[in-house]
Amino acid sequence: MIDMHKPMTLALIAHDHKKDAMVALATEFADFLKTCALMGTGTTGGRLQAEVGLEVERLLSGPQGGDLQIGARLAEGRVDAVIFLRDPMTPQPHEPDINALVRACDVHDVPCATNVSSARLLLARLAELA
Repeated sequence: MIDMHKPMTLALIAHDHKKDAMVALATEFADFLKTCALMGTGTTGGRLQAEVGLEVERLLSGPQGGDLQIGARLAEGRVDAVIFLRDPMTPQPHEPDINALVRACDVHDVPCATNVSSARLLLARLAELA
């Protein structure tokens, strides 16, 4: 359950072929995202900082354990929602970590959007609640 008395904490992750889509999505929702505590995996977080002007806590890249870092925070109740733009057409060397993060979202009942359409719906609703 999201505590509306504190800023929302969102995790933003995008596979290589989805990073441009994440930047476009973050640009679209920049006003809302600036009110949130944001964390992101390596390159995604860097691009959101440089190209959108968001303050993002940058964790490790996904293949180096960033997905697991986010999953651990999620399990501790420190993540309110996850936007994870996945590339279903490209094999990922860290697929077990990806599956573990999505499973952690399900186990802990944390909203997780894995494509642009679901991310847009989730962000729009969260912005209404803020």
